[in-house]
Parts: sequence; C-alpha cells; structure tokens
Amino acid sequence: MRVTVSRTVLAALAAGLLCGTAQAADPSGIWLTETGTSRVRIAPCGSGFCGTIVSAPGKGLDAKNPDPALRTRSVVGVQILSAPQGDGAGFSGTLYNPNDGKTYSGSLKLTSANTLEVAGCVMSVFCKRQTWTRVK
Repeated sequence: MRVTVSRTVLAALAAGLLCGTAQAADPSGIWLTETGTSRVRIAPCGSGFCGTIVSAPGKGLDAKNPDPALRTRSVVGVQILSAPQGDGAGFSGTLYNPNDGKTYSGSLKLTSANTLEVAGCVMSVFCKRQTWTRVK
C-alpha cells in the first residue's frame, strides 16, 4: 500500500512538472517589440507558432516589401513570423522584417514567462536578436 501511494504521488508530481514545462514554453500572446513601437500576436499555427503584427506606429506601411504591389499595404495584419519547428529550447522558422523587406531564418526562445528572445539570421551566422516583452 505504501509503495503504491508513493508511486501515485510521484506520478502526479511528474505529470504536474511536465504540464508546467509545456505551458512555460508556449509563446502565445501579444508581445511588445524591443523598440516598444509595435505589437505582435503569436498564436499556435500548425505544429508551431505564427506571429502577426497587431499594431504599428504611424502609417505602418510595408514600403520595403520586395513585391511592389504590396508596398502600400498596412503592416498591421501581416504575418511576420512562422516558427513551425520546435527544437526543445524554442521554435525555429522564418521572420519577415518589414523595415527592410527581407525574410530571415529565425528562432523564438521564451526566456521567462514574460520575455521572448527573437533572433533573425543570415546564413545562420550573422544574427540580430531582440527581446520582446509580453503584453497579454
């Protein structure tokens, strides 16, 4: 009886830890970019996450988009992040930067409940990192 209770308690604790870890790794929410001027909603998308701009300063046009037909659209509503692959420490995929109109390989890593490290890289060598803060 004593062994059964101990195993049951250990199993319950282990399940609780696993659930807590899974939730801690979930970057879903609204994030304020490092500059403090834009907000991005990150939500589940397939097996990973996607990010869409929900607010931007000024006119917020996609003026540097490589497609001339898209240069007059608002960046609000544009998906800038696709991170379909979990790698244990975070998620990897692509990031679109409307400031220069380029798409980079990128990654997301939740460093705390309210802090997200976002990295965009060229040739996986030259990377720029930003720290985003959770708003919601």
